[in-house]
Amino acid sequence: MQARGFARVLIANRGEIAVRIARTARRVGLSTVAVYSDADRGAPHISACDLAIPIGGNAPAESYLSIDKLLDAARRSGAQAIHPGYGFLSERADFARAILDAGLVFIGPPPLAIEAMGDKARARRSMAAAGVPVLPGYDDADQSDAAFVAAAQGIGFPVMVKAAAGGGGRGMRLVRTATDLPAALAGARSEAHNAFGDANLILERGLIAPRHIEVQVFGDTHGRLLHLGERDCSIQRRHQKIVEEAPAPRLSAELRARLCAAALQAARSVGYVGAGTVEFLFDGREFYFMEMNARLQVEHPVTEAVTGLDLVEWQLRVARGEPLPWTQEDIAFTGHAIEVRLCAEDAAQDFLPQSGRIERWSPPVSLRVDHAVAEGMTLSPYYDSMLAKIVSHGATREQARENLRDALRDTVLFGVPTNRAFLARVVEHPAFAQGVVSTAFIPEHFPTAVMRAPDPGDAAWALAAWLSVQPAAAMPAAWRAFSSAGGIDLPVRLAHAGRERQARVRTTREGLVSVALDGTIHPIDAAAAVRSYRAGNRLYLQLDESDWTFEDRRLTARQVLGEGGGDGRVLSPMNARVTQISACVGAQVTRGETLIVLEAMKMEHALAARTSGTVTAVHVAVNDQVSPGKVLVEVAAGSPAPSLP
Repeated sequence: MQARGFARVLIANRGEIAVRIARTARRVGLSTVAVYSDADRGAPHISACDLAIPIGGNAPAESYLSIDKLLDAARRSGAQAIHPGYGFLSERADFARAILDAGLVFIGPPPLAIEAMGDKARARRSMAAAGVPVLPGYDDADQSDAAFVAAAQGIGFPVMVKAAAGGGGRGMRLVRTATDLPAALAGARSEAHNAFGDANLILERGLIAPRHIEVQVFGDTHGRLLHLGERDCSIQRRHQKIVEEAPAPRLSAELRARLCAAALQAARSVGYVGAGTVEFLFDGREFYFMEMNARLQVEHPVTEAVTGLDLVEWQLRVARGEPLPWTQEDIAFTGHAIEVRLCAEDAAQDFLPQSGRIERWSPPVSLRVDHAVAEGMTLSPYYDSMLAKIVSHGATREQARENLRDALRDTVLFGVPTNRAFLARVVEHPAFAQGVVSTAFIPEHFPTAVMRAPDPGDAAWALAAWLSVQPAAAMPAAWRAFSSAGGIDLPVRLAHAGRERQARVRTTREGLVSVALDGTIHPIDAAAAVRSYRAGNRLYLQLDESDWTFEDRRLTARQVLGEGGGDGRVLSPMNARVTQISACVGAQVTRGETLIVLEAMKMEHALAARTSGTVTAVHVAVNDQVSPGKVLVEVAAGSPAPSLP
């Protein structure tokens, strides 16, 4: 293939990956163009580029998934090449083909390779033909429930239902019994259609606690194909990765060699060019092909850390037609790297995505942090919940782990709940320290009871009481006058998670501070470095391994998923869009029955009845946008009165 030059690249994406691509493109002398939706006006990725083009809309279908709008933005900006990032259109062969047809350079694999790997059914068949191990499964064209039920009986339960056209955990369901299969198929179809525009599914034998290990491959247009080592991505929630590392721990040299050889065979069989990842499930004895991601992966920084290579730079060079300058033997691996994904989600509520305003953001300065976060920005419900990637590299795995642990303690993000504290607990867990990981790591080590955030102790309440009267400029005039006379003695009333407590904050002429709480005096070190932030009447406090939110005098409680305080109301737990309504006024429902399905941050969330009874009101319609605390459905407990004949 002849080299094709380009000087300006349009990045058809948003968030941290757009910022990351722009950083490398600028370093190698390329001009960059950002695109942004209405929901992303003022987003950090806009200022990371040299030029920005609005493409309208809020939902991805109206903006980042619109091929016509992206091509028009390239034309208007004078871009000669398009980088898709990951997610959105990055694995759409029709997007790659449309770019090429427009006379532009697509910074990714050939459309035929995307097609070969983009459909899981087709990929399974081609990998089996290429001699790559695959799990027993069903990938035929017949998409009827009857066909899936018959196939599952032949495979044997448990089975995994998967969206044929996508990844990222969307459209996936682990099904343990035949009784549960029809509902799983319906849910997976709906989620797959909403995420990828394709409701087709496949089945595979379900592995209960496998490891998820993937191999980074890289090919050029001159026939050279290399692997850049493997990564372990086993620790997941909702079938989505949150911790990744390279190399994979507790893996023999013999197995590592076989995995990498199989990955190269898979990529070679489809004529792969550029950066790609071949993913496998490992049951402790054998590994099986799962899928190939024909794009850059979220977790590529750990491979960059251990190889010293910039994968985005080589994506750009290969797209220009340059050959890879190494042989396989030239690729050197140094040390160990671990990455965690900082997400706007509530780990204690089944990792429920969160949106809202970011009040305070202070990333650790000691490690690589890829992010597109800014104080004052508002997280919308339209996009993925990931905020940042924190990457630690050390000479040994233990050194990388300890550096990451310390960095998570230094990470501050206030305004929306995040998984920061949960990630710190994962990194500190003895099983993780020993490298004993699997896809069952979270349910095994962090069951629901353990996942609940700990209640603040008296020391935290006392500290919050003291911080609630800071800074002095924000105090009422009478308080300031009293303080200037030599000390203060102020009543404080705080609330957290529905519990309200009163305290008295006292200082002396000498500057000593104490808080009286339930008759006990708690001395406060006013000079201590405490991670806290106050916004309005809300106080955010990060202490030890916990994050708490207190409010002066009252609390606006965050409702848990589908809970309405025991009165039969179903409330929205987040900013979201209504995608399905199963309830109608007058219908009889039972406790646990799904009434409403919401979509937020590219995931579906089913809300169930909290009590058995009669539906008395439905306050929303399909496609309505709802905010946290919005009453969606009301159910009157008990049976209705008998009707007259």
